[in-house]
Amino acid sequence: MPAELTSFVGRTRLLANLKRHLSESNLVTVTGIGGVGKSRTVLRLAHQVRSQFEDGVWFADLARLQDAGMVKNTIASALGVADQSARGESESLSEWVRDRSMLLILDTCEHLIEGCAELIDELLRSNPQLKILATSRQSLHLTYEHVVPVPPLAVPGDNPDENLFTNESVQLFAARAGAVVPDFVLDEQNIGSVAELCRRLDGIPLAIELAAVRLRALSVEQILGLLTDRFSLLAGASRTALPRHQTLRAAIGWSHELCEPAERLLWARLSVFSGDFELDAARFVCSDDRLPAEDITDMVTGLVEKSILLIKSDHAGVRYKLIDTLAEYGEEWLDKLGETQNMRQKHLAYYLSLARRSEDAWSGPRQIYWFVRMRQEHDNVRLALEHALRTPGESILALELLSSLWFMWICCGFIREGRIYLERALRANPQPSKERCKALWVLSYVRSAQGDSAGALEAAEQCSSEAVLVGDSRAVILASKMQGTAALLQGDLQKASALLGMAIEFNTGNKELNPGLLPAIVELSIVLTTQGELYEAESLLVDVLQVCKERGELWVSSYASWALALPLMSTGRPEAALTSAQEGLRIKRYFHDTVGTMMALETTARIMVSLNQPDRAARVLGALHQNWRAAGLPMLGAPFLTIEHERAVKECQKLLGEGAYKAAFDMGTKLDLDEATTLALDELDGDPPSV
Repeated sequence: MPAELTSFVGRTRLLANLKRHLSESNLVTVTGIGGVGKSRTVLRLAHQVRSQFEDGVWFADLARLQDAGMVKNTIASALGVADQSARGESESLSEWVRDRSMLLILDTCEHLIEGCAELIDELLRSNPQLKILATSRQSLHLTYEHVVPVPPLAVPGDNPDENLFTNESVQLFAARAGAVVPDFVLDEQNIGSVAELCRRLDGIPLAIELAAVRLRALSVEQILGLLTDRFSLLAGASRTALPRHQTLRAAIGWSHELCEPAERLLWARLSVFSGDFELDAARFVCSDDRLPAEDITDMVTGLVEKSILLIKSDHAGVRYKLIDTLAEYGEEWLDKLGETQNMRQKHLAYYLSLARRSEDAWSGPRQIYWFVRMRQEHDNVRLALEHALRTPGESILALELLSSLWFMWICCGFIREGRIYLERALRANPQPSKERCKALWVLSYVRSAQGDSAGALEAAEQCSSEAVLVGDSRAVILASKMQGTAALLQGDLQKASALLGMAIEFNTGNKELNPGLLPAIVELSIVLTTQGELYEAESLLVDVLQVCKERGELWVSSYASWALALPLMSTGRPEAALTSAQEGLRIKRYFHDTVGTMMALETTARIMVSLNQPDRAARVLGALHQNWRAAGLPMLGAPFLTIEHERAVKECQKLLGEGAYKAAFDMGTKLDLDEATTLALDELDGDPPSV
């Protein structure tokens, strides 16, 4: 759930009303015009009631989502649901929320009404105790929905007996004015002007906040004078006759006019971004002869100072965001200027370049940086993909963008989304090409990670055939690797050994460690372990870990550490096996690798049984049962995992007895994946180690 970045003013009665309706209804939809404070009010309410929900409060922002087909996937991502499964999104989402005491907030639903209503209905049918709080400019039209409109703030004069100093609108202006001009004081000299200003702005929070920004250069009286001129065409109309959205639009337009011409142009161009963005992206996308790149930094600073741009700063760096209402206004201006298509092309070019850079750097020492960075860029990557897929002649770039980001789909928690986009882009590009070949082996990899070994094999074989046609030798090698992965999941060890061995042999001279060489060696070691060639498997994995250490590669090293536990266990070294499996789990905490984490937990539970820790093992097995159900096909359907799982369960039951085993197992089903990892690591907290 997002933090509250500003103080919350007023709305006491509304919040109390919302709490009451939320206690009585499973679905409460908060409606109102843009800028009236729907999202901010809901966020305040969520922070107030979060202790009432045992399984937490979860926030999904749908504001910049364009494709209605991605609603379910976006919500799953916000919930942290592992989108590995090849099942439908609704099924896995319903499975995840079932039996949980939680509040789900869906922010900005109005442009996706049908998809949101359909999903809400499915989720509430699967979990009658689930609470959903939605914000929308219109209702969702569900029979059990309770709609609560958010009115503008009360303005001076609404209540003749009210003290002007305690009025909500006046208090909001004073709070924001104090943030802009620290020595601002609401007093008898300015209260009249502030009250009149709030009346003119109809108590719309966004309009009041925009007006408060002008105190850097103007007095309250001057602001009021300018605003009066701005609304001169409406002179003589009663306040109730003034459409509220017109007032908001006029206030934004007034703020727009107070910007320098170059700032206005930048505002329009920045609307091409989805969510937040980095300064480098703004320099690349928005600059030209009219806006030199070297001037962008100062103009961005100017827009921040005018409250047009929000600034987000954390350990990962500084990012900027246009709030949605202002972004919509900027989009209209961009369209009027005739620059929309050009800006979207530059936006696509930037994120394609970023994807190439991230792929080249993925196997090196900045792997965690690129993991964090590309998760931050998720919204913009999605927007760039949509543009490429919808623009005639550009769909080939969608293939390139998707396949360059293979690690984003596999390692960053977006497997299901990657599959959806890859299949869509491949349909849009039916003719064999090198770009298509690369997308096919990436699709095979994604399907394997979902446990869809048949689909993975189909994509890999198609890649191999088309790669021969277009003369793409690298794609042939990677297709062999992916065919080997699918064979391993299907339990065909002889075929897996041959194909993985071939991929390793032809990849040895290649400088790229991922995904053809190191993952293939790890998978071959699993084949060897399953075939009883334990010391050969161990030797391969020790070499992989050494290469990873030398290159600063962490993601594959997490798999190698886990896989090393298998031969160590089979050769009678359970303590060393546990240490190795736990090391893999620790590293995985840097990534959103749900399936990899569960595979490591399976092995850890098996080792715990052998070390006479059956109660702890049973709790881990309980957590795995619940989390595999949410993620999709348990153990990916792979025999080398399912056989060990069944053995661990039987041995654990034998050591504990049925009653004690069930009690510990049931306790484990209440654990999420991070809590299960903490249990397996025997740590007091769930924080990842420092790098």
